[in-house]
Amino acid sequence: MALFDDPFNARLTLKRGGCSCGNHRDQAAHDADAPSGDAAITRAVEGAVMRALFPEDAQRRAFLRSVGAATALAAVSQFFPTKFVAEAFAQGAKPEKTDLKVGFIPITCATPIIMAKPMGFYEKQGLNVEVVKTAGWAVIRDKTLNKEYDAAHMLAPMPIAISLGVGSNPVPYTMPAVENVNGQAITLAMKHKDRRDPKSWKGFKLAVPFDYSMHNYLLRYYLAEAGIDPDTDVQIRAVPPPDMVANLRADNIDGFLAPDPVNQRAVYDGVGFIHILSKEIWDRHPCCAFAASQDFVTQTPNTYAALLRAVIEATVYASKIENRKEIAAQIAPANYLNQPVTVVEQVLTGTFADGLGNVRKVPDRVDFDAFPWSSFAVWIMTQMKRWGQIKGDVDYKAVAEKVYLATDAARLMKEAGLTPPTATSKSFSVMGKAFDPAKPEEYLNSFAIKRAG
Repeated sequence: MALFDDPFNARLTLKRGGCSCGNHRDQAAHDADAPSGDAAITRAVEGAVMRALFPEDAQRRAFLRSVGAATALAAVSQFFPTKFVAEAFAQGAKPEKTDLKVGFIPITCATPIIMAKPMGFYEKQGLNVEVVKTAGWAVIRDKTLNKEYDAAHMLAPMPIAISLGVGSNPVPYTMPAVENVNGQAITLAMKHKDRRDPKSWKGFKLAVPFDYSMHNYLLRYYLAEAGIDPDTDVQIRAVPPPDMVANLRADNIDGFLAPDPVNQRAVYDGVGFIHILSKEIWDRHPCCAFAASQDFVTQTPNTYAALLRAVIEATVYASKIENRKEIAAQIAPANYLNQPVTVVEQVLTGTFADGLGNVRKVPDRVDFDAFPWSSFAVWIMTQMKRWGQIKGDVDYKAVAEKVYLATDAARLMKEAGLTPPTATSKSFSVMGKAFDPAKPEEYLNSFAIKRAG
């Protein structure tokens, strides 16, 4: 079930084959019928509540089949007035602060945050937002912690690392929305076009954007599954995304697992080819996020709500495939991505050259789905521990709920005197290996290659 699907429709499933409701030829046609504006916010609030009440999708569908959609909506509304909350959230009180700075890295993962500026989503909420292009993730982190930025585009693991004090002093942080799912790839230098088996990559120098990134964890996972120890058999270094293609061209690295449009730009410049999309490692994995400190959330709640409304509405718009070319034209200019429009279009539309003479069509090469599943956070922490970034015992569930469940639905439930649900989790597979978020240590111990004891 996607974020803006009807949670009171018993036919909906979490599966993405065809479309999630079964009434459209594909997910793109389904998304074209998705609600927008206030209706989208109402649907998002309803969906968040139903996900929390029924973390296992089969339970939700069985409940709806037994009582019917109308009865279910009435029953849920007795305990949590979704329409009232959605209206309050949609209309909101006047922002305490209207002039804001939001940092971003110039990659397509930040599409909703970037496009909300030129396309008027921030202004619609009464905000004057300056989206600030930033050189690297460490700079994003430091400027946000120093309160030079009010909120920021971050890698999905970063709010967890910041909250735990991994790589910086611990600061309570929240991730109210995932920015994108998928949207990465492993790209190799053209000289390696005949070395497609990762088992042959010993000695490679590979780049990722940041130590605390899905790119780092997915690359390490991929290598380890091929029997390559990412700490001893190859070199993995952190390189800011804007510098990756230049380093590939200069032969400083053999390849990278990078966010787009970096991969497509390497193909465009003729210096690299796309070896594998990240969705082929873990389909619909989280990548980047919209993040803010707990101080910002609690001290300026109306501003926070307005900012998140803008990001949610931009995410809805970006999730519709028919809007992608328009969006590409808006975010390609120098003050945003600084890329040829054709490069950005290939990424967002999913029709692209792979650098090996093929044109591939993968509509969800990158997609936009804002719900922050707590099981995403648990998986990320297993990999942090696997590679020695976290040592000792980890309360996976508590950290996941504190960081990834600090959403407006949970906050508004607290304000209404209710106890927010504690389960918004799902199982998934990474390279065919099932992950049960209820058994993180068992999952961690199943790996032959790891740093954790």
